[in-house]
Amino acid sequence: MWVFDTTLYQIYPLGMLGCPFDAPDLADSAGMEGQIERHRIRQLIDWAPYLGKLGIGAILLNPVFSSDTHGYNTRDLRRVDCRLGTNEDFADTVAALHASGVRVILDAVFNHVGRNFWAFRDVRERKWDSPYKDWFNISFDGDTHFGDGFWYEGWEGNQDLVKLNLRNPAVIDYLLDAVSMWKHELGVDGLRLDVAYSLDRDFVKRLHGLACELGAETRFDGGPGDGFPLIGEVLHGDYNLIVNDEMLDSCTNYECYKGLYSSFNSMNMFEIAHSLHRQYGGDPWCIYQGKHLVSFADNHDVSRLASILTEKRHLRPAYGVLFGMPGIACLYYGSEWGQLGEKGTGYLADVALRPALDAPAADALEHLAPGWDGGNAPNELTGYICALNHVRRASRALCHGGYRNVVITNKQLLFERDACAGAAGAAERVLVAVNADDAPFTFGDGSLAGRFEVLLASAPAYDNACIEDGAGEPARLVAGDVLELDGSLEIPPFGTLYLKQLF
Repeated sequence: MWVFDTTLYQIYPLGMLGCPFDAPDLADSAGMEGQIERHRIRQLIDWAPYLGKLGIGAILLNPVFSSDTHGYNTRDLRRVDCRLGTNEDFADTVAALHASGVRVILDAVFNHVGRNFWAFRDVRERKWDSPYKDWFNISFDGDTHFGDGFWYEGWEGNQDLVKLNLRNPAVIDYLLDAVSMWKHELGVDGLRLDVAYSLDRDFVKRLHGLACELGAETRFDGGPGDGFPLIGEVLHGDYNLIVNDEMLDSCTNYECYKGLYSSFNSMNMFEIAHSLHRQYGGDPWCIYQGKHLVSFADNHDVSRLASILTEKRHLRPAYGVLFGMPGIACLYYGSEWGQLGEKGTGYLADVALRPALDAPAADALEHLAPGWDGGNAPNELTGYICALNHVRRASRALCHGGYRNVVITNKQLLFERDACAGAAGAAERVLVAVNADDAPFTFGDGSLAGRFEVLLASAPAYDNACIEDGAGEPARLVAGDVLELDGSLEIPPFGTLYLKQLF
């Protein structure tokens, strides 16, 4: 499936495009029209040249459909939010992104809707007489703090988010018809399923069947169908329960999200190394071999990596691990600039994580700002992440290979990604080394014996990493260099090295 070979770029459009938090009231037709006239979703077209050069294969768009506030309290799943524009605006934007080689995955909110969802409004008005009362889990023997005259189930107790009855055939038909419409009328290439862990499993299986049909259809560029991926938001537990041949293609890897920043903050690389081996290692008991989970350092629900890391020089090695580990790498908009943002508390807890950002110039990656502090525009950190991404996407071992820990210390990690020879290509072996310490470190292992091509070399203190040559003198490394190693490798402070073995 195409998504296994790409890199995702997550965008929260209601925030990034500067929308007001509250949508106009349903009765405020003038207010809604005033929002539509801004056609904000079309601003994404201006991002296409930058994303293409960054090596992004698909945008993962958080909610775009009509809602009351944050996008997850939906009013209508067939109409783009007025704060973003119209369905036509959205379809034109997707077509422009496709023309730049960027696909679009939509955030599908199927577990719940908002109180102003059209069917729930009918229930509020007509009570027992509503033909939609069985679309929700309702009891007319109780009430809620809203005083509707009936009780209903909300998502995790939040009754602003009305839980849909996914055992109702009419609800299932409505949702599946919406997905078909998104594909055929809007050009969408796949789905991210909000709170997938809460979804009825039989519904997910029905959705999987539809996704298989949509994925077999002719691609947007006229080529043969190559999949319509389903990616679930899953926090804890065994991901195999929902990522399997009957349900989802992938899900969010929150275990490694936590392990990534925590390993650097606690200077304990054993944590992320343990998680990666537990999930993807070669032992019979490793649980996610062959799966492609979504790997991320931050998103619209959690603090930015540049804010949560206690040592900011760990940004480079942390991203070095992210792009070297198994899975589908996903960047959150602006984080490749070092954007700051801390999760707050209360109803507006996530607003600081979802700022408005202007599209970079088409040539921004050729004119990078120095450093990264503040993260307000593409900079040296962006250039480093761009290089990581292009190396990753060009490597079968990094996209599909197995995982093996080679050397682990508290402050350093060396791991191997290995793809066997087969129909997809020749054998490939890549070593990824990171140093979280402020001093050089020498790795020693038999895996470091032989000839290696430098795919990437980086450290924050200077543009290119250093090792010692045969005479003990420092020698700068650049991509394309060939090294003859005898079982040891020196890595500079806060450095990252990607080495491909030459056979």
